[in-house]
Amino acid sequence: MTRPSIGDIRLAHWLIVAAILAIVAAFEFAMGRTPICTCGHVELWHGALDAGNSQHIADWYTLSHIIHGFLFYLIGWLVLRSRPPGKRLILAVAIEGAWEMLENSPIIIDRYREATIALGYTGDSIVNSVADVGWMALGFAFARRVPWQVTVVVAIAFELIALAVIRDNLTLNILMLARPIEAIKAWQGGV
Repeated sequence: MTRPSIGDIRLAHWLIVAAILAIVAAFEFAMGRTPICTCGHVELWHGALDAGNSQHIADWYTLSHIIHGFLFYLIGWLVLRSRPPGKRLILAVAIEGAWEMLENSPIIIDRYREATIALGYTGDSIVNSVADVGWMALGFAFARRVPWQVTVVVAIAFELIALAVIRDNLTLNILMLARPIEAIKAWQGGV
């Protein structure tokens, strides 16, 4: 008997992914996060660096979440290669979901304000958090389907594009959260 699946990932795995997304949304709602942008609408793409950032389905930081998917796929492939791809996807979604919940807690929001150029950052809307996890899953799926060299080139391109357009990317984000450097913060702020 064939088990229902989407691609080569079983339907049961996709249902667990959906449950994790529902838990993330419910947790953030309980924390007082806004469901959608306080502007009252949801945009597919929000390219401006303003109060609408991290409030819509995609923005410049979406590139970082796709790269998270590349990295989670790589780690899963290195460490859990014998496990089915659906189980590795569930683990990646759980980790990204946990990060989204932590990222939208007061301690991380305050850290972003203190250590990075995100001075007015108030956290993500719930739709943005759930979309961020979805973008990570898309990155995971992309990394599964293309040669690793393509994934590396795309990751580097995403980092360089974000660096050129918004003076920020995943690498700088991690660096500035872990060990802020005033010269980088000044450069990011255009000073």
